[in-house]
Amino acid sequence: MPEAFGLFVDVGSPAIAILAWLLLTAFVLPHLGPGAGWIGMLLFGGLALVLLENTLRRARLKRD
Repeated sequence: MPEAFGLFVDVGSPAIAILAWLLLTAFVLPHLGPGAGWIGMLLFGGLALVLLENTLRRARLKRD
């Protein structure tokens, strides 16, 4: 359990990236014109990329 907790608390950059992406999709993208369906897909895609990047970075750190 502490490892899962540490994944979200120890590393601040994923939390900042997630908050930035949420703010961008909530306040900026609606003014750029994509429909609600596209905003939902962009929200999901961006959050998936943040998770993937963080997972790959952590795997690289544990390997070294």
